[in-house]
Amino acid sequence: MKTFMLMTKLAPDAAANITDREKMGKTWLQQVKEKCPDVKFIGHYGLLGSYDFCSIYEAPDEETAAKVSMISMANGAFTAESWIAIPYKRIVELAEEI
Repeated sequence: MKTFMLMTKLAPDAAANITDREKMGKTWLQQVKEKCPDVKFIGHYGLLGSYDFCSIYEAPDEETAAKVSMISMANGAFTAESWIAIPYKRIVELAEEI
């Protein structure tokens, strides 16, 4: 399994409707579980900055990660980017190969 970080910025109308945020989040999570059963979530975080949320998860491949991003876009995200996360130890090993 590969580790990904889903960086989400809500659409203005979704962001303005804060009272429905929990319901929207549960709907999104249920859809991800149904359509991407191999995804394992590690954590969800609210952010103060360019993105509203960061969800860290494991998925078998980039295509599954793309589906997670698309599900987010279909559920009120203005932008949704899934970034691959490489463990620091592996980055150090790769640097030693250069």
